[in-house]
Amino acid sequence: MGILEIVLVLSAVLCALVAGFLFAFACVVMPGIRELNDRDFLSAFQVMDRVIQRNQPCFMMVWVGSVAAVASATLLSFWHLVGIDHLLLMSAGAIYLIGVQLPTATVNIPLNNRVQKLDVNSLSESDVSEERIRFESQWNKWNRIRTICAALTLILLITLILKL
Repeated sequence: MGILEIVLVLSAVLCALVAGFLFAFACVVMPGIRELNDRDFLSAFQVMDRVIQRNQPCFMMVWVGSVAAVASATLLSFWHLVGIDHLLLMSAGAIYLIGVQLPTATVNIPLNNRVQKLDVNSLSESDVSEERIRFESQWNKWNRIRTICAALTLILLITLILKL
């Protein structure tokens, strides 16, 4: 097994973990806290996001590692792959970076940061409701997009691994 194959397997494992994380938020976490009142919803999200924002080591290793592994595999593909194999990996890299990481950095993290800055207990009921409305649908929409893109990336990586 060469360096490309090792990096591809590492990419697939890390992307699978990221996809699973995003999927769990899409299918369990957000639907679960959706049932809470506005104040409790925002407070619950703050608590969960705070774990991530404090650079939880396992999470950071997987999240940042997935970017590094996919970027490395994509770069290695220029020297090791041709034709459809190269196209598969370039597509996987583009989908992951543009469909998962870019929305994370430009939409989800800024929304998370906005929620983190809220003093939920001091806001009026109408302000809490407004903040939730501003946050929830937009965050969920982009998380679904990230989940689909992460899963598609994983499918492309597995397809390539099986072809090699």
